[in-house]
Amino acid sequence: MSTDDIAAYLRTVADNLESGESISLEAGGESVTMDPPARPTFEIKAERETSSSSGPAELSIEFELEWDEGEESGEGGDLRID
Repeated sequence: MSTDDIAAYLRTVADNLESGESISLEAGGESVTMDPPARPTFEIKAERETSSSSGPAELSIEFELEWDEGEESGEGGDLRID
């Protein structure tokens, strides 16, 4: 997937979060629709995973929204992305 395609997916999620709309995901004939609360917990993780062989490390950035079913608000600290 190109970075432009990834940006389009992230933009759709961001637009839905901002407008308070549901987020629907569909793949392989299965789908799920979720309604995040106004203040879900948001985590970003940067990881470097090295394998036991001498191959290159795998780098990743993970974005996670998390909330309990029926939850109306989450707690968290300040976050800045540059």
